[in-house]
Amino acid sequence: MHVVATAGHVDHGKSALVRALTGTEPDRLAEERRRGLSIQLGYAWTTLPGAGEVAFVDVPGHERFISTTLAGLGPVPAVLFVVAADDPWMPQAAEHLAALDALGVEHGVLAVTRADLADPGPARERALAELAATSLRGVPAVAVSARTGGGLDELRAALARMVSALPSPPADAAVRLWVDRSFTVAGAGTVVTGTLPAGRVAPGDRLASAGTEHRVRAVQSLGRDVPCAEGVARVALNLAGGAPVARGDVLVTPGAWHHTDVVDVRVGPPRLGDGPVPQRPVLHLGSTLLTVHHRPLGEGLARLRLEHPQPLRVGDRALLRDPGTRRLWAVTVLDPAPPPLGRRGAARARAQTLARADGRPDLAAEVARRGMVTAALLERIGVRVAALPPGVVRAGGWLLDAERVASAAQEAVAVVQEHAASAPLDPPLTPAALAERLGLPGPEVARAVVRAPLRLEAGRVVRDDAADVPAEVRTAVAALRERLGEAPFAAPAADELPALGLDAKAQAAAVRAGLVLRPAPGVVLLAGADDLAAERLAALPQPFTVSEARRHLGTSRRVVLALLAHLDRTGRTRRLPDDRRRVTGR
Repeated sequence: MHVVATAGHVDHGKSALVRALTGTEPDRLAEERRRGLSIQLGYAWTTLPGAGEVAFVDVPGHERFISTTLAGLGPVPAVLFVVAADDPWMPQAAEHLAALDALGVEHGVLAVTRADLADPGPARERALAELAATSLRGVPAVAVSARTGGGLDELRAALARMVSALPSPPADAAVRLWVDRSFTVAGAGTVVTGTLPAGRVAPGDRLASAGTEHRVRAVQSLGRDVPCAEGVARVALNLAGGAPVARGDVLVTPGAWHHTDVVDVRVGPPRLGDGPVPQRPVLHLGSTLLTVHHRPLGEGLARLRLEHPQPLRVGDRALLRDPGTRRLWAVTVLDPAPPPLGRRGAARARAQTLARADGRPDLAAEVARRGMVTAALLERIGVRVAALPPGVVRAGGWLLDAERVASAAQEAVAVVQEHAASAPLDPPLTPAALAERLGLPGPEVARAVVRAPLRLEAGRVVRDDAADVPAEVRTAVAALRERLGEAPFAAPAADELPALGLDAKAQAAAVRAGLVLRPAPGVVLLAGADDLAAERLAALPQPFTVSEARRHLGTSRRVVLALLAHLDRTGRTRRLPDDRRRVTGR
Protein backbone atom coordinates (compact mmCIF):
# COMPACT_ATOMS: atom_id res chain seq x y z
CA MET A 1 0.00 0.00 0.00
CA HIS A 2 0.97 3.63 -0.49
CA VAL A 3 -0.29 6.57 1.58
CA VAL A 4 -0.69 10.08 0.19
CA ALA A 5 -1.85 13.20 2.03
CA THR A 6 -3.78 16.02 0.42
CA ALA A 7 -2.77 19.63 1.00
CA GLY A 8 -3.98 23.03 -0.11
CA HIS A 9 -6.22 25.96 0.74
CA VAL A 10 -9.75 25.50 2.08
CA ASP A 11 -12.44 25.08 -0.59
CA HIS A 12 -9.97 24.34 -3.38
CA GLY A 13 -11.54 20.96 -3.96
CA LYS A 14 -9.33 18.51 -2.07
CA SER A 15 -12.18 16.38 -0.74
CA ALA A 16 -14.08 16.51 -4.03
CA LEU A 17 -10.96 15.37 -5.85
CA VAL A 18 -10.40 12.47 -3.42
CA ARG A 19 -14.06 11.53 -3.84
CA ALA A 20 -13.67 11.55 -7.63
CA LEU A 21 -10.52 9.42 -7.45
CA THR A 22 -11.82 6.85 -4.99
CA GLY A 23 -15.60 6.95 -5.13
CA THR A 24 -15.59 7.40 -1.35
CA GLU A 25 -16.63 10.39 0.74
CA PRO A 26 -13.59 11.38 2.87
CA ASP A 27 -15.55 13.85 5.05
CA ARG A 28 -16.88 11.65 7.84
CA LEU A 29 -18.84 14.19 9.88
CA ALA A 30 -22.29 15.60 9.08
CA GLU A 31 -20.96 19.01 10.13
CA GLU A 32 -18.20 18.74 7.53
CA ARG A 33 -20.69 17.98 4.77
CA ARG A 34 -23.06 20.73 5.95
CA ARG A 35 -20.31 23.38 6.01
CA GLY A 36 -18.55 22.10 2.89
CA LEU A 37 -15.10 21.90 4.53
CA SER A 38 -12.99 19.27 6.24
CA ILE A 39 -12.71 19.59 10.02
CA GLN A 40 -11.21 16.23 10.94
CA LEU A 41 -8.84 14.02 8.97
CA GLY A 42 -10.61 12.06 6.25
CA TYR A 43 -9.61 8.78 4.65
CA ALA A 44 -10.38 7.10 1.36
CA TRP A 45 -8.60 4.64 -0.87
CA THR A 46 -8.48 3.22 -4.37
CA THR A 47 -6.39 0.99 -6.61
CA LEU A 48 -4.20 2.63 -9.23
CA PRO A 49 -3.09 0.54 -12.24
CA GLY A 50 0.56 -0.36 -11.93
CA ALA A 51 0.81 0.98 -8.38
CA GLY A 52 -1.64 -1.05 -6.31
CA GLU A 53 -3.63 0.29 -3.38
CA VAL A 54 -3.30 3.95 -2.49
CA ALA A 55 -4.85 5.50 0.62
CA PHE A 56 -5.50 9.24 0.84
CA VAL A 57 -5.35 11.23 4.08
CA ASP A 58 -7.56 14.25 3.41
CA VAL A 59 -6.49 17.10 5.71
CA PRO A 60 -8.42 20.28 6.55
CA GLY A 61 -7.54 23.38 4.55
CA HIS A 62 -8.92 25.98 6.96
CA GLU A 63 -6.38 27.86 9.06
CA ARG A 64 -8.33 27.16 12.26
CA PHE A 65 -7.62 23.47 11.86
CA ILE A 66 -3.88 23.70 11.17
CA SER A 67 -3.07 21.39 14.10
CA THR A 68 -5.28 18.70 12.59
CA THR A 69 -3.70 19.32 9.20
CA LEU A 70 -0.18 18.85 10.56
CA ALA A 71 -1.28 15.69 12.39
CA GLY A 72 -2.22 14.26 8.99
CA LEU A 73 0.86 15.46 7.14
CA GLY A 74 3.43 14.45 9.76
CA PRO A 75 3.72 10.67 9.20
CA VAL A 76 2.92 10.65 5.44
CA PRO A 77 5.74 10.39 2.82
CA ALA A 78 3.95 11.87 -0.22
CA VAL A 79 1.40 14.56 -1.05
CA LEU A 80 -1.29 15.49 -3.54
CA PHE A 81 -1.00 19.28 -3.52
CA VAL A 82 -4.20 20.98 -4.67
CA VAL A 83 -4.76 24.51 -6.00
CA ALA A 84 -7.87 25.85 -7.73
CA ALA A 85 -7.76 27.23 -11.27
CA ASP A 86 -10.35 29.90 -10.39
CA ASP A 87 -8.61 31.22 -7.26
CA PRO A 88 -5.29 32.98 -6.61
CA TRP A 89 -2.46 31.53 -4.54
CA MET A 90 -3.88 31.48 -1.00
CA PRO A 91 -2.43 31.70 2.54
CA GLN A 92 -3.29 28.16 3.60
CA ALA A 93 -1.65 26.77 0.47
CA ALA A 94 1.50 28.67 1.47
CA GLU A 95 1.25 27.36 5.04
CA HIS A 96 0.74 23.76 3.94
CA LEU A 97 3.66 24.05 1.52
CA ALA A 98 5.89 25.51 4.24
CA ALA A 99 5.00 22.58 6.50
CA LEU A 100 5.68 19.99 3.80
CA ASP A 101 9.01 21.63 3.00
CA ALA A 102 9.95 21.70 6.69
CA LEU A 103 9.08 18.01 7.00
CA GLY A 104 11.25 17.24 3.97
CA VAL A 105 8.45 15.73 1.84
CA GLU A 106 9.95 15.28 -1.65
CA HIS A 107 7.36 13.15 -3.44
CA GLY A 108 4.16 14.67 -4.75
CA VAL A 109 1.82 15.64 -7.57
CA LEU A 110 0.33 19.09 -8.16
CA ALA A 111 -3.36 19.01 -9.09
CA VAL A 112 -4.95 22.17 -10.51
CA THR A 113 -8.66 21.67 -9.84
CA ARG A 114 -11.75 23.31 -11.37
CA ALA A 115 -10.08 23.32 -14.76
CA ASP A 116 -13.60 23.43 -16.23
CA LEU A 117 -14.24 26.82 -14.60
CA ALA A 118 -11.08 28.75 -15.51
CA ASP A 119 -7.86 28.48 -17.49
CA PRO A 120 -5.60 26.31 -15.27
CA GLY A 121 -2.41 27.74 -16.80
CA PRO A 122 -1.87 30.78 -14.51
CA ALA A 123 -2.64 28.84 -11.34
CA ARG A 124 -0.36 26.04 -12.47
CA GLU A 125 2.56 28.37 -13.20
CA ARG A 126 2.17 30.25 -9.91
CA ALA A 127 1.98 27.03 -7.88
CA LEU A 128 5.00 25.51 -9.64
CA ALA A 129 6.96 28.69 -8.95
CA GLU A 130 6.11 28.44 -5.26
CA LEU A 131 7.00 24.73 -5.16
CA ALA A 132 10.30 25.36 -6.94
CA ALA A 133 11.80 26.85 -3.77
CA THR A 134 10.87 23.82 -1.63
CA SER A 135 11.49 20.09 -1.29
CA LEU A 136 8.63 19.54 -3.81
CA ARG A 137 10.43 21.25 -6.68
CA GLY A 138 9.94 19.53 -10.02
CA VAL A 139 6.79 17.56 -9.17
CA PRO A 140 4.42 16.84 -12.10
CA ALA A 141 1.36 19.05 -12.53
CA VAL A 142 -2.04 17.93 -13.85
CA ALA A 143 -5.12 20.04 -14.61
CA VAL A 144 -8.29 18.28 -13.51
CA SER A 145 -12.00 18.72 -12.89
CA ALA A 146 -13.68 16.63 -10.22
CA ARG A 147 -17.10 17.67 -11.62
CA THR A 148 -16.60 16.65 -15.26
CA GLY A 149 -13.91 14.03 -14.75
CA GLY A 150 -11.54 15.78 -17.10
CA GLY A 151 -7.90 15.03 -16.36
CA LEU A 152 -8.66 12.29 -13.81
CA ASP A 153 -6.98 9.58 -15.89
CA GLU A 154 -3.86 11.74 -16.27
CA LEU A 155 -3.90 12.42 -12.52
CA ARG A 156 -4.20 8.71 -11.72
CA ALA A 157 -1.25 7.97 -14.00
CA ALA A 158 0.85 10.72 -12.40
CA LEU A 159 -0.03 9.47 -8.92
CA ALA A 160 0.83 5.89 -9.92
CA ARG A 161 4.25 6.95 -11.21
CA MET A 162 4.90 9.02 -8.09
CA VAL A 163 4.00 6.34 -5.53
CA SER A 164 5.87 3.65 -7.49
CA ALA A 165 9.04 5.70 -6.95
CA LEU A 166 8.59 5.86 -3.18
CA PRO A 167 11.26 3.98 -1.18
CA SER A 168 10.09 0.79 0.53
CA PRO A 169 10.47 0.95 4.32
CA PRO A 170 11.90 -2.08 6.15
CA ALA A 171 9.27 -4.52 7.32
CA ASP A 172 11.43 -5.58 10.27
CA ALA A 173 11.71 -2.03 11.64
CA ALA A 174 10.45 -1.24 15.14
CA VAL A 175 6.87 0.03 15.09
CA ARG A 176 6.06 3.66 15.86
CA LEU A 177 2.44 4.53 15.12
CA TRP A 178 1.21 8.08 15.76
CA VAL A 179 -2.48 7.83 16.64
CA ASP A 180 -4.68 10.26 14.70
CA ARG A 181 -8.07 8.86 15.73
CA SER A 182 -9.25 6.93 18.79
CA PHE A 183 -12.76 5.72 19.47
CA THR A 184 -14.71 2.92 21.14
CA VAL A 185 -16.67 0.23 19.31
CA ALA A 186 -19.38 -1.60 21.23
CA GLY A 187 -18.32 -5.16 21.88
CA ALA A 188 -14.77 -4.56 20.64
CA GLY A 189 -13.33 -1.82 22.82
CA THR A 190 -10.70 0.72 21.83
CA VAL A 191 -9.89 1.24 18.15
CA VAL A 192 -7.12 3.57 17.00
CA THR A 193 -6.06 4.60 13.52
CA GLY A 194 -2.87 6.00 12.09
CA THR A 195 -0.33 5.84 9.30
CA LEU A 196 2.19 3.06 9.87
CA PRO A 197 5.43 4.36 8.29
CA ALA A 198 7.49 1.18 8.72
CA GLY A 199 7.48 -2.18 10.44
CA ARG A 200 4.78 -4.78 10.77
CA VAL A 201 1.71 -5.16 13.02
CA ALA A 202 -0.30 -8.34 13.46
CA PRO A 203 -2.98 -9.60 15.87
CA GLY A 204 -1.37 -10.79 19.10
CA ASP A 205 1.45 -8.24 18.95
CA ARG A 206 2.11 -6.09 22.00
CA LEU A 207 2.59 -2.34 21.65
CA ALA A 208 3.48 0.16 24.36
CA SER A 209 2.03 3.60 25.00
CA ALA A 210 2.32 5.98 27.95
CA GLY A 211 4.20 3.42 30.04
CA THR A 212 1.68 0.60 29.59
CA GLU A 213 1.34 -2.23 27.11
CA HIS A 214 -1.58 -3.14 24.87
CA ARG A 215 -2.37 -6.33 23.01
CA VAL A 216 -3.44 -5.99 19.40
CA ARG A 217 -6.70 -7.89 19.05
CA ALA A 218 -7.29 -7.20 15.37
CA VAL A 219 -5.79 -5.26 12.49
CA GLN A 220 -7.73 -3.56 9.71
CA SER A 221 -6.40 -1.86 6.63
CA LEU A 222 -8.53 -0.17 3.97
CA GLY A 223 -11.70 -1.22 5.77
CA ARG A 224 -11.03 -4.95 6.00
CA ASP A 225 -9.46 -7.33 8.50
CA VAL A 226 -5.91 -8.35 7.57
CA PRO A 227 -3.59 -10.95 9.12
CA CYS A 228 -0.73 -8.43 9.06
CA ALA A 229 -0.12 -4.82 8.01
CA GLU A 230 3.26 -3.59 6.79
CA GLY A 231 4.30 0.04 6.46
CA VAL A 232 3.62 2.28 4.74
CA ALA A 233 -0.06 1.64 5.45
CA ARG A 234 -3.22 3.12 6.90
CA VAL A 235 -4.20 0.86 9.78
CA ALA A 236 -6.90 0.53 12.40
CA LEU A 237 -5.96 -1.44 15.51
CA ASN A 238 -8.35 -2.94 18.02
CA LEU A 239 -6.47 -2.77 21.35
CA ALA A 240 -6.92 -4.59 24.64
CA GLY A 241 -5.43 -3.67 28.02
CA GLY A 242 -3.29 -0.75 29.12
CA ALA A 243 -4.18 2.87 29.72
CA PRO A 244 -6.59 4.74 27.43
CA VAL A 245 -5.11 5.81 24.10
CA ALA A 246 -6.00 9.20 22.64
CA ARG A 247 -5.24 11.05 19.44
CA GLY A 248 -1.67 12.32 19.59
CA ASP A 249 -0.46 9.30 21.57
CA VAL A 250 2.09 6.99 20.00
CA LEU A 251 2.23 3.18 19.98
CA VAL A 252 5.67 1.58 19.77
CA THR A 253 7.40 -1.76 19.87
CA PRO A 254 8.18 -2.28 23.58
CA GLY A 255 11.82 -1.66 24.50
CA ALA A 256 12.84 -0.57 20.99
CA TRP A 257 12.62 3.21 21.44
CA HIS A 258 14.25 5.83 23.64
CA HIS A 259 11.58 8.00 25.26
CA THR A 260 12.90 11.43 26.10
CA ASP A 261 11.67 14.84 27.21
CA VAL A 262 14.96 16.58 26.34
CA VAL A 263 16.31 16.65 22.79
CA ASP A 264 18.96 18.61 20.88
CA VAL A 265 17.84 19.70 17.43
CA ARG A 266 18.82 21.68 14.37
CA VAL A 267 16.31 24.43 13.64
CA GLY A 268 15.85 25.72 10.11
CA PRO A 269 15.17 29.34 9.13
CA PRO A 270 11.64 30.67 9.76
CA ARG A 271 9.00 30.15 7.11
CA LEU A 272 6.10 32.53 6.48
CA GLY A 273 7.78 35.41 8.29
CA ASP A 274 10.89 36.48 10.13
CA GLY A 275 11.93 36.49 13.75
CA PRO A 276 13.41 34.21 16.41
CA VAL A 277 11.82 31.07 17.79
CA PRO A 278 9.74 32.00 20.87
CA GLN A 279 10.67 30.53 24.22
CA ARG A 280 7.45 28.47 24.36
CA PRO A 281 6.61 27.31 20.83
CA VAL A 282 4.49 24.28 20.00
CA LEU A 283 6.07 21.17 18.51
CA HIS A 284 4.22 19.12 15.88
CA LEU A 285 5.64 15.60 15.96
CA GLY A 286 3.74 12.96 14.02
CA SER A 287 0.16 13.48 15.17
CA THR A 288 1.31 14.88 18.52
CA LEU A 289 1.11 18.54 19.54
CA LEU A 290 3.32 19.54 22.47
CA THR A 291 4.28 22.76 24.16
CA VAL A 292 8.06 22.86 24.50
CA HIS A 293 10.70 25.05 26.08
CA HIS A 294 13.17 26.31 23.48
CA ARG A 295 16.75 27.01 24.59
CA PRO A 296 19.14 28.26 21.91
CA LEU A 297 22.55 26.58 21.90
CA GLY A 298 24.14 28.31 18.94
CA GLU A 299 23.42 29.28 15.36
CA GLY A 300 20.63 26.98 14.15
CA LEU A 301 20.94 24.69 17.19
CA ALA A 302 18.64 24.39 20.19
CA ARG A 303 17.64 22.21 23.11
CA LEU A 304 13.94 21.45 23.45
CA ARG A 305 12.34 20.35 26.70
CA LEU A 306 9.08 18.54 26.01
CA GLU A 307 6.09 18.47 28.33
CA HIS A 308 5.79 14.68 27.83
CA PRO A 309 8.47 12.12 26.86
CA GLN A 310 8.34 11.01 23.24
CA PRO A 311 10.02 8.14 21.33
CA LEU A 312 12.60 9.95 19.20
CA ARG A 313 15.46 8.93 16.96
CA VAL A 314 18.33 10.69 15.24
CA GLY A 315 17.09 12.23 11.99
CA ASP A 316 13.42 12.56 12.97
CA ARG A 317 11.73 15.57 11.36
CA ALA A 318 9.22 17.79 13.13
CA LEU A 319 7.82 21.34 13.10
CA LEU A 320 8.07 24.17 15.56
CA ARG A 321 5.22 26.68 15.30
CA ASP A 322 4.65 30.04 16.92
CA PRO A 323 1.01 29.83 18.05
CA GLY A 324 0.74 33.62 17.93
CA THR A 325 1.75 33.88 14.26
CA ARG A 326 1.90 31.68 11.15
CA ARG A 327 5.66 31.16 11.42
CA LEU A 328 7.04 27.62 11.15
CA TRP A 329 10.51 26.19 11.66
CA ALA A 330 11.85 22.85 10.45
CA VAL A 331 13.32 20.71 13.19
CA THR A 332 15.77 17.83 12.71
CA VAL A 333 16.57 15.67 15.73
CA LEU A 334 20.32 15.46 16.33
CA ASP A 335 20.50 13.86 19.77
CA PRO A 336 17.51 12.37 21.63
CA ALA A 337 19.71 11.50 24.65
CA PRO A 338 21.80 14.62 25.24
CA PRO A 339 24.03 15.28 28.26
CA PRO A 340 22.86 17.79 30.90
CA LEU A 341 23.92 21.42 30.57
CA GLY A 342 25.27 22.49 33.91
CA ARG A 343 28.26 24.78 34.12
CA ARG A 344 28.48 28.20 32.55
CA GLY A 345 29.38 28.05 28.88
CA ALA A 346 28.00 24.51 28.51
CA ALA A 347 25.48 25.55 25.85
CA ARG A 348 28.20 27.12 23.69
CA ALA A 349 30.38 24.03 24.09
CA ARG A 350 27.45 21.81 23.18
CA ALA A 351 26.83 23.82 20.03
CA GLN A 352 30.44 23.29 19.01
CA THR A 353 30.05 19.56 19.59
CA LEU A 354 26.94 19.43 17.40
CA ALA A 355 28.20 21.81 14.72
CA ARG A 356 28.79 19.06 12.13
CA ALA A 357 25.83 16.86 13.05
CA ASP A 358 23.31 16.70 10.20
CA GLY A 359 20.72 14.25 11.51
CA ARG A 360 22.11 11.23 9.68
CA PRO A 361 22.95 8.39 12.07
CA ASP A 362 26.73 7.95 12.26
CA LEU A 363 28.09 5.34 14.67
CA ALA A 364 31.64 6.70 14.83
CA ALA A 365 30.45 10.28 15.37
CA GLU A 366 27.96 9.28 18.07
CA VAL A 367 30.56 7.33 20.05
CA ALA A 368 33.12 10.12 19.63
CA ARG A 369 30.67 12.74 20.94
CA ARG A 370 29.65 10.62 23.93
CA GLY A 371 32.99 9.02 24.75
CA MET A 372 31.23 5.98 26.17
CA VAL A 373 27.71 4.70 25.44
CA THR A 374 25.77 1.45 25.48
CA ALA A 375 25.10 -0.22 22.17
CA ALA A 376 21.49 -0.68 23.29
CA LEU A 377 20.95 3.07 23.65
CA LEU A 378 22.40 3.75 20.21
CA GLU A 379 20.06 1.18 18.68
CA ARG A 380 17.07 2.76 20.45
CA ILE A 381 17.92 6.21 19.08
CA GLY A 382 18.29 4.88 15.54
CA VAL A 383 22.05 4.33 15.23
CA ARG A 384 22.74 0.84 13.93
CA VAL A 385 25.55 -1.03 15.66
CA ALA A 386 27.01 -3.63 13.32
CA ALA A 387 30.63 -3.68 12.21
CA LEU A 388 32.59 -1.26 14.35
CA PRO A 389 34.38 1.56 12.53
CA PRO A 390 38.00 2.45 13.35
CA GLY A 391 38.33 4.30 16.64
CA VAL A 392 35.45 2.48 18.37
CA VAL A 393 36.15 -0.15 21.04
CA ARG A 394 33.53 -2.63 22.27
CA ALA A 395 33.55 -3.69 25.92
CA GLY A 396 30.63 -5.98 26.67
CA GLY A 397 27.53 -3.95 25.96
CA TRP A 398 29.47 -0.69 25.89
CA LEU A 399 31.12 1.19 23.05
CA LEU A 400 34.05 3.50 23.79
CA ASP A 401 35.83 6.11 21.74
CA ALA A 402 39.55 5.39 21.33
CA GLU A 403 40.43 8.70 22.98
CA ARG A 404 38.27 7.84 25.98
CA VAL A 405 40.03 4.46 26.24
CA ALA A 406 43.45 6.13 26.13
CA SER A 407 42.47 8.63 28.82
CA ALA A 408 41.04 5.93 31.09
CA ALA A 409 44.14 3.78 30.54
CA GLN A 410 46.35 6.60 31.85
CA GLU A 411 44.07 7.07 34.86
CA ALA A 412 44.18 3.33 35.51
CA VAL A 413 48.00 3.37 35.76
CA ALA A 414 47.82 6.10 38.41
CA VAL A 415 45.12 4.25 40.35
CA VAL A 416 47.03 0.96 40.35
CA GLN A 417 50.23 2.70 41.46
CA GLU A 418 48.41 4.56 44.25
CA HIS A 419 46.83 1.31 45.46
CA ALA A 420 50.19 -0.49 45.52
CA ALA A 421 51.78 2.38 47.46
CA SER A 422 48.98 2.81 50.00
CA ALA A 423 48.27 -0.89 50.59
CA PRO A 424 51.43 -2.83 49.71
CA LEU A 425 50.27 -5.95 51.54
CA ASP A 426 46.84 -6.06 49.85
CA PRO A 427 46.32 -7.99 46.62
CA PRO A 428 46.18 -6.02 43.35
CA LEU A 429 42.85 -4.54 42.27
CA THR A 430 40.26 -6.62 40.47
CA PRO A 431 38.71 -5.17 37.28
CA ALA A 432 35.52 -4.47 39.27
CA ALA A 433 37.44 -2.49 41.89
CA LEU A 434 39.35 -0.62 39.19
CA ALA A 435 36.09 0.24 37.42
CA GLU A 436 34.68 1.64 40.65
CA ARG A 437 37.71 3.85 41.23
CA LEU A 438 37.73 5.10 37.64
CA GLY A 439 33.98 5.73 37.54
CA LEU A 440 33.50 3.18 34.78
CA PRO A 441 30.21 1.26 34.51
CA GLY A 442 31.57 -2.25 35.03
CA PRO A 443 34.53 -4.64 35.04
CA GLU A 444 34.19 -5.40 31.33
CA VAL A 445 34.91 -1.74 30.58
CA ALA A 446 37.84 -1.72 33.03
CA ARG A 447 39.35 -4.71 31.24
CA ALA A 448 39.10 -2.81 27.94
CA VAL A 449 41.19 0.08 29.29
CA VAL A 450 43.96 -2.07 30.73
CA ARG A 451 46.93 -1.21 28.58
CA ALA A 452 50.71 -1.39 29.06
CA PRO A 453 52.26 -0.97 31.54
CA LEU A 454 49.25 -2.74 33.12
CA ARG A 455 48.10 -6.26 32.44
CA LEU A 456 45.56 -8.77 33.73
CA GLU A 457 47.08 -11.55 35.79
CA ALA A 458 44.86 -14.22 37.35
CA GLY A 459 41.88 -11.88 37.52
CA ARG A 460 43.90 -8.94 38.90
CA VAL A 461 45.19 -5.73 37.35
CA VAL A 462 48.93 -5.56 37.87
CA ARG A 463 51.78 -3.51 36.49
CA ASP A 464 53.57 -5.21 33.66
CA ASP A 465 56.86 -4.85 35.49
CA ALA A 466 56.85 -8.42 36.79
CA ALA A 467 60.03 -8.91 34.83
CA ASP A 468 61.66 -6.68 37.45
CA VAL A 469 60.68 -9.10 40.21
CA PRO A 470 63.88 -10.57 41.63
CA ALA A 471 64.75 -14.05 40.46
CA GLU A 472 64.65 -15.37 44.04
CA VAL A 473 61.02 -14.21 44.37
CA ARG A 474 60.08 -15.92 41.12
CA THR A 475 61.80 -19.08 42.38
CA ALA A 476 59.88 -18.87 45.65
CA VAL A 477 56.54 -18.48 43.81
CA ALA A 478 57.42 -21.47 41.63
CA ALA A 479 58.12 -23.49 44.79
CA LEU A 480 54.75 -22.40 46.21
CA ARG A 481 53.01 -23.45 42.98
CA GLU A 482 54.63 -26.88 43.21
CA ARG A 483 53.80 -27.09 46.93
CA LEU A 484 50.11 -26.42 46.35
CA GLY A 485 49.92 -28.80 43.38
CA GLU A 486 46.48 -30.41 43.31
CA ALA A 487 45.41 -28.70 46.55
CA PRO A 488 45.28 -24.97 45.64
CA PHE A 489 43.81 -23.96 49.01
CA ALA A 490 46.16 -25.94 51.29
CA ALA A 491 48.28 -22.90 52.16
CA PRO A 492 51.60 -23.59 53.88
CA ALA A 493 51.82 -22.80 57.58
CA ALA A 494 53.33 -19.41 58.36
CA ASP A 495 56.58 -20.97 59.61
CA GLU A 496 56.94 -22.93 56.32
CA LEU A 497 56.95 -19.82 54.14
CA PRO A 498 60.57 -18.74 54.82
CA ALA A 499 61.74 -22.21 53.87
CA LEU A 500 60.03 -21.71 50.49
CA GLY A 501 61.85 -18.40 50.10
CA LEU A 502 58.73 -16.32 50.92
CA ASP A 503 59.86 -14.18 53.83
CA ALA A 504 57.98 -10.93 54.50
CA LYS A 505 59.94 -8.95 51.90
CA ALA A 506 59.53 -11.60 49.20
CA GLN A 507 55.83 -11.92 49.98
CA ALA A 508 55.32 -8.16 49.54
CA ALA A 509 57.15 -8.20 46.20
CA ALA A 510 55.11 -11.16 44.97
CA VAL A 511 51.83 -9.52 46.03
CA ARG A 512 52.73 -6.26 44.25
CA ALA A 513 53.56 -8.21 41.09
CA GLY A 514 50.21 -9.99 41.25
CA LEU A 515 51.86 -13.39 41.61
CA VAL A 516 50.34 -14.41 44.94
CA LEU A 517 47.26 -13.69 47.05
CA ARG A 518 47.62 -12.90 50.73
CA PRO A 519 44.09 -12.73 52.25
CA ALA A 520 45.53 -12.49 55.80
CA PRO A 521 48.98 -12.35 57.42
CA GLY A 522 50.64 -15.75 57.21
CA VAL A 523 48.18 -17.08 54.59
CA VAL A 524 49.70 -17.11 51.10
CA LEU A 525 48.03 -18.64 48.02
CA LEU A 526 48.60 -18.35 44.30
CA ALA A 527 47.03 -15.37 42.49
CA GLY A 528 43.50 -16.18 41.36
CA ALA A 529 42.81 -18.55 44.26
CA ASP A 530 39.97 -16.27 45.42
CA ASP A 531 38.23 -16.44 42.03
CA LEU A 532 38.62 -20.21 41.96
CA ALA A 533 37.24 -20.46 45.52
CA ALA A 534 34.17 -18.37 44.64
CA GLU A 535 33.53 -20.54 41.60
CA ARG A 536 33.76 -23.77 43.61
CA LEU A 537 31.72 -22.47 46.54
CA ALA A 538 28.91 -21.56 44.13
CA ALA A 539 28.43 -25.30 43.56
CA LEU A 540 27.48 -25.83 47.23
CA PRO A 541 23.83 -25.66 48.37
CA GLN A 542 23.32 -22.04 49.38
CA PRO A 543 23.82 -20.79 52.03
CA PHE A 544 26.73 -22.82 53.41
CA THR A 545 28.66 -23.01 56.67
CA VAL A 546 32.37 -22.46 57.31
CA SER A 547 32.79 -26.19 57.86
CA GLU A 548 31.10 -27.02 54.56
CA ALA A 549 33.35 -24.53 52.78
CA ARG A 550 36.46 -25.94 54.48
CA ARG A 551 35.64 -29.50 53.45
CA HIS A 552 34.64 -28.51 49.91
CA LEU A 553 37.85 -26.55 49.34
CA GLY A 554 40.06 -29.14 51.02
CA THR A 555 41.83 -26.79 53.42
CA SER A 556 42.18 -25.86 57.08
CA ARG A 557 39.91 -23.66 59.20
CA ARG A 558 42.73 -21.08 59.44
CA VAL A 559 42.88 -20.69 55.67
CA VAL A 560 39.16 -20.90 54.96
CA LEU A 561 38.36 -18.18 57.50
CA ALA A 562 40.90 -15.85 55.90
CA LEU A 563 39.69 -16.70 52.42
CA LEU A 564 36.00 -16.23 53.29
CA ALA A 565 36.72 -12.89 54.94
CA HIS A 566 38.52 -11.81 51.78
CA LEU A 567 35.58 -12.94 49.62
CA ASP A 568 33.22 -11.00 51.90
CA ARG A 569 35.32 -7.84 51.53
CA THR A 570 35.44 -8.12 47.76
CA GLY A 571 31.69 -8.73 47.52
CA ARG A 572 31.78 -12.25 46.12
CA THR A 573 30.21 -13.79 49.22
CA ARG A 574 27.77 -12.34 51.76
CA ARG A 575 27.89 -13.27 55.41
CA LEU A 576 24.46 -13.92 56.94
CA PRO A 577 23.42 -13.25 60.57
CA ASP A 578 23.68 -16.97 61.42
CA ASP A 579 27.34 -16.96 60.20
CA ARG A 580 26.51 -18.87 57.05
CA ARG A 581 27.42 -17.40 53.67
CA ARG A 582 25.98 -17.10 50.21
CA VAL A 583 27.87 -16.59 46.92
CA THR A 584 26.64 -13.36 45.37
CA GLY A 585 27.61 -14.10 41.78
CA ARG A 586 29.69 -10.92 41.45
